[in-house]
Amino acid sequence: MIYTRMAVVVDHPHGFRPLARLPKCRLQSYSHLDPIPTMLDFTHPSNLTSNFHKSYSTPCLSLNQEFESPNPRIEIISGRKAPMVHALVAEVAIALASGVKPKPVSSGLGGAYYLQSRKGNTIAVVKPADEEPLAFNNPKGFAGRMLGQPGMKRSIRVGETGLRELAAYLLDHDGFAGVPPSALVKICHVTFNINHSSTSNPNSIKSPPFKITSIQRYVEHETDAGDLGPSGFSISSVHRIGILDIRLLNLDRHAGNMLVKNFHGSYAAGAAELIPIDHGFCLPESLDDPYFEWLHWPQSSMPFSETEAEYISNLDPFKDAELLRTELPLIRECSVRVFILCTIFLKKATCAGLSLADIGQMMTREFIGGEEHWSILEIICMNAKAKLDVESKKNEVKGDNDEEIFEFDDKLNINTNDDVAMHPVLSKPQKTKKKSAIDARLARILQECDGKECGPILRSVSFAAHNNNHDNGVCVSFEEIKEEEWTLFMEYFEELLPEAFEEKKSTSLFKQRLGGSCEF
Repeated sequence: MIYTRMAVVVDHPHGFRPLARLPKCRLQSYSHLDPIPTMLDFTHPSNLTSNFHKSYSTPCLSLNQEFESPNPRIEIISGRKAPMVHALVAEVAIALASGVKPKPVSSGLGGAYYLQSRKGNTIAVVKPADEEPLAFNNPKGFAGRMLGQPGMKRSIRVGETGLRELAAYLLDHDGFAGVPPSALVKICHVTFNINHSSTSNPNSIKSPPFKITSIQRYVEHETDAGDLGPSGFSISSVHRIGILDIRLLNLDRHAGNMLVKNFHGSYAAGAAELIPIDHGFCLPESLDDPYFEWLHWPQSSMPFSETEAEYISNLDPFKDAELLRTELPLIRECSVRVFILCTIFLKKATCAGLSLADIGQMMTREFIGGEEHWSILEIICMNAKAKLDVESKKNEVKGDNDEEIFEFDDKLNINTNDDVAMHPVLSKPQKTKKKSAIDARLARILQECDGKECGPILRSVSFAAHNNNHDNGVCVSFEEIKEEEWTLFMEYFEELLPEAFEEKKSTSLFKQRLGGSCEF
């Protein structure tokens, strides 16, 4: 008796009807697998041709057979509309049908696995949501929290880094920065790590039938940026990654997640290209402190090229925000707002003539004298929020007074009958003495902003504010801002940008006169 195995690719939103018999469905060449058929089955590898560019026929499974099958199966949850995702998932399905087992990745704090083809070539990296750093099934000793709780970064929750991997790919329009194809999938009947709660009975918890994971195309590379000095990287690749990091407010852009291509063992200045990976710590829920490895590289101080400036100019933060809400509805609105704000900040700063280094510095906090200081971007947002609070209090005062300061003459006649209700002719309302409606919160805001550098009602805006709440995990958040107030907040935000940009340009020019140079 000959046994066969199957790996199934399922496109989630489509349903399947039970079939009386197994029909034949034609699978086109591998290079044309986007869009993919609703469901693909792959018979035992011995029945598959080694050349995937040839067409072949395989049986399709019915709905009942699909759920009853114990064979490996991969289902696209999010990212099915992204280019090249279906081709990646189909290739993984072929590997699973070949009996390939996930190979754990030793580096990093989270659970990650390489998936290889039959020939041993690595084709994808998968990261289960429940094996992220601090998640309950983390295989490297960093477990203990449930999904949805604060993670390694206080503004990004456990189990949600996979969403952000896909978001980075969706937002990297036309592959500008080179983010590899990514998706969020469900992989069934494939062995991943499970942390058993009972050491006396290791079989007390069985492996679940499926896991939710992110999946990303593996990129062939010679090394990563940590093994080389920055002078070997092209200006263009540094700028493109930096533009992406600023838009997404990447909290973890280090040398290890920038892969080096076109190096070929020769350290020629400006020849190596960088490929960005690992975007799980982007799109935070608040203005957390980012980390940009490229911040002090000489390339980041060079002006943007015309191509880069045009790309930035064509970015539409509101259209991209709708893309996130549609394709990744699990990402919270506060993260979408951070993205909108950072993209606008990038566009305005570029128009003002600032370099990538200037923009990155304005978004990054400083440590001076052992103390952490708010970033310029955070100061601007706090100023805008303070102005929004003042405006809201003014409206509340006005609303309260509208009810309290008008008195009407009791002798006004209101003539009505069964057919017509006549509105009274009101005399000019008499104003009573206004009451002080500034509550303690507004009083505190006004007191703090009176002569200090903390609000938009100041005579000038200074960006050296200090806050002692960083140790408590305090960040500038936009979650509490009501939808109708968000537009007004953004208006205040944009009003504060020109002065901040001019101050930054003056500071940068002063440093250059002292001997700093952008050349390398």
